[in-house]
Amino acid sequence: MGKIMLVEDDEAIREGLEFSFERTEYNLITAKNIKEAKALALCESLELVLLDVSLPDGNGFDFYEQVLRPNKVATIFLTAKDEENDIVRGLELGAEDYITKPFSIKELMARVNRVQKRYRQSTIVTVGDVSFDMERMEIKKAGKVLSMTNLEMKILKLLFEQADRVVSRNAVLDCIWEATGNDVYDHTVTVYIKRIREKLGADVITTVKGIGYRVDTGSE
Repeated sequence: MGKIMLVEDDEAIREGLEFSFERTEYNLITAKNIKEAKALALCESLELVLLDVSLPDGNGFDFYEQVLRPNKVATIFLTAKDEENDIVRGLELGAEDYITKPFSIKELMARVNRVQKRYRQSTIVTVGDVSFDMERMEIKKAGKVLSMTNLEMKILKLLFEQADRVVSRNAVLDCIWEATGNDVYDHTVTVYIKRIREKLGADVITTVKGIGYRVDTGSE
């Protein structure tokens, strides 16, 4: 699971949230300024950032525009209660939410849970009784986790990322070659797709004759 980063220069708020997050499923890391936040953003897998607007070495909005938004990192701005313009600007920039100071831990956790739930749902593709969570790299059938090899998971990710679109056999070939580094033949694709179908059910992956394969979600 990716981490949540708190960027906040107030030591009391940082320590309070660190203590609160220890009792949750979330992994919280903290930064007290933009310099530290940039360093963490470069080396950590971030799901969500709790970002103070006013920081000692810069502006939270600028950090969001320059670093977080281009990398599609969900962000909740922390703003002073009387700074209505900050709230409006943050939402116009594309932030997921905002919370005003002073705030309750219960309220913050509720907002974090809401954003995380929405984020995780967007990474799950469902076809019938089969669901593929691309964030967790986990596939289930009728609620039961299926055992897949690493390469089978890579092929599935390729197909489910392009759900309702045709993925060419050449694209699957490239996926196998990149994962193994070995010589790959056209028949290799057939073998792997057959193995995956045996685990998922034959109706999940459709063959588009002469072109490739498609995962149909049934959505319009």
